[in-house]
Order: sequence, then C-alpha cells, then structure tokens
Amino acid sequence: MTRVRLDLFSSLDGRTSTAGTSPESPMGQDWGSLTAGHVTTRTFRERVFGDPTSGTTGVDDSYAAAHFVGVGAEIMGAAMFGLHAFPDDPDWKGWWGDQPPFGTPVYVLTHAASRPPIPMAGGTTFHFRSTSVQDVLAEATEAAGGLDVRVGGGISTARAFLRAGLVDDLHVMIAPVVLDRGTRLWQDLRGLELTHAVTTEVSDSGTIHVTFTRQSAA
Repeated sequence: MTRVRLDLFSSLDGRTSTAGTSPESPMGQDWGSLTAGHVTTRTFRERVFGDPTSGTTGVDDSYAAAHFVGVGAEIMGAAMFGLHAFPDDPDWKGWWGDQPPFGTPVYVLTHAASRPPIPMAGGTTFHFRSTSVQDVLAEATEAAGGLDVRVGGGISTARAFLRAGLVDDLHVMIAPVVLDRGTRLWQDLRGLELTHAVTTEVSDSGTIHVTFTRQSAA
C-alpha cells in the first residue's frame, strides 16, 4: 500500500532554513548548519555526488539510506526544483544536474505557466502542476505503482501536506543548532503525536531523528 513520506530538517527551536534565500543559496543561508549530519553520510555522498568511497556511517547514514528505498514518485515545490532561479527560461532544467538523484516521476508544484515534462538521465522526469496537493498526490500515487510517494519539500509544500493530514511517515532531523529565524515548522500542527506514533534516536553527530508514523486502521 502506498504511503506518503516526508523528510525535513529543523533546528532545536523548531525553525527551518528560509532566511536569506538567493539564487546562490536557494535553500537559505542556514541550510548547511541544518543538514551537516546528513550531507556528510556515505549514502548522500554516493547518491547525490557520485562518490561511493567516503562519508560517515552509523545512525545518520541508516536514515539517509532509508530515504531512497521504496519510492515510486516524488512531489516538490517550485523552489526545490529551482524554478525561481530562471523563471522565464524555458530551457532551464532545475539545479539538480543532468542526472537528478530521484529516478522517478517528479511532480513540481508551481503557480507559473504550464511547462512540458522534462525527461532527465537516470529515470527522472519532471512534471509541472498547478493543482491542489490532493490532486497532485492522486496523480503521483498512480504513477508510483504501489511504491511510496515522497514529498520532497521545500517547507511550504511540506507544511501544506502536513496541514492537510496527508503524510503517513514524517522524519524530522533536528540539528543541534538554534536559529531564531526561519519558518516555524510546527505552527498549526498541534496534536500530530495523537495521530502518529513517535520515536526518537540521537546520532553521533548530535542530530535527533524524530519519526511520526501513522498507524493503519484496525
């Protein structure tokens, strides 16, 4: 059965990296400090940088590896694709490189004018949609063919799916930093622990891995 999965980064004070965004820092100036434990893992370095010979192992790497398993389709916002960098360039293919690390259909939510699909090396095809999160999820679920649908972010897209109650498995990587700026991750999400079982695990990097898992109906 298809489940909707979401992985997010947060600071100790529940903030995400949305301050100081620019074409050079599309995910915000604090992105590096929030993701340090993740981007140094062996899995991330192999899947994103093509380097299978270096990187950390252990708790952080086990979660990084799980991130890529069993996904049949991806949903992301326009900013995560990189549409804001060159919004008027019809030839712009995003900032994920010639072979993005997805290997599935990817549905990009955008308010911009409709664009044709962009097939990429490695099995990724970007599709652009301006529909509701419910409609794009239905399309992604069908495309996933029984595998899971992963909501990739950014934070506005992620929170839209969370507020709509559509996320079955949420994994939050809480970095050992205090930002005091950026979007509040948990705003308007009171009671999530009542609908999902919660687990926590701390890695050697100091990252706290918190998971919320919706329980199947009896």
